[in-house]
Amino acid sequence: MKKTFTLNHEKIKYPRMVDAAKHEVKKYLKRERNKTLPAGADYWAFDCKFGESAEEANVVHVAEINKCISDIEAKQLTSFYVEILARPAQRQHQEFDEE
Repeated sequence: MKKTFTLNHEKIKYPRMVDAAKHEVKKYLKRERNKTLPAGADYWAFDCKFGESAEEANVVHVAEINKCISDIEAKQLTSFYVEILARPAQRQHQEFDEE
């Protein structure tokens, strides 16, 4: 998903537009997580970028996207860019030393 969300509409109020954007991102993540994994993969990892525009987008963790959208709402900006790319990943197993 590579999308620029615009948060201004003549009939829909600003807080509802922000909630709709959060919901759309959450719905996309759920849809991607429910896809079948390829052989050898344990989970879906997400490479995310967030910013006021595509050129200013910075890498963020998937769990920070809602917080970033809330920051945009606090600044009263009219648009933002989000990029979420799903990729299959495998868990790294850590071995613990017994002492």
